[in-house]
Amino acid sequence: MSKMPKGLVAASSRMVILAILSRGSNYGYQILQTIKHLTEGGWVWKDGMLYPVLHKMEKEKLIKSHWEEPANGPSRKYYEITELGLRQLKVEKEEWRFTERVIHNLCGMEICLS
Repeated sequence: MSKMPKGLVAASSRMVILAILSRGSNYGYQILQTIKHLTEGGWVWKDGMLYPVLHKMEKEKLIKSHWEEPANGPSRKYYEITELGLRQLKVEKEEWRFTERVIHNLCGMEICLS
């Protein structure tokens, strides 16, 4: 499968963003490109999906932002993960691992592929 269903993309968006930001601060376009690269083009997010999630996560104090003005080019708003965000990422990874185990166990019972 090259494209992930929209529901699964939406359900995993926070964890994906937190995981990307756990590697270092990023600005919106760079986050979009990282997602596209890591999913081999399977997830193509638009600005309209990313920025509302980023704003909500910032209100929840999972991430914080600051503006930077490069020597040439426009100002960019950079996002970085907070300590609370790192703790939340750990929780969300554990939830996904549990979900993966459940699905694996079900598929092992020939339910998924029959």
